[in-house]
Amino acid sequence: MIVYDKLWDTMKRKGITKYRLKESYFFENKTLRRLKNNDNVETKTLDKLCEILDCNLEDIATYVRTTDLS
Repeated sequence: MIVYDKLWDTMKRKGITKYRLKESYFFENKTLRRLKNNDNVETKTLDKLCEILDCNLEDIATYVRTTDLS
């Protein structure tokens, strides 16, 4: 499972609010809701966030194992 907990910390550190994502970068409410709920988002959304925040993917997302695959 991919979780986006780091995204909110990185946004705060960089001075980017959800309002600014919506108004300046045209993010939709449903996209922000999906990120907040750790739902699936398109890779182009993650790419855009990394560009806006001038960060790497690992600064906004983390992989968390939810099941034992062995």
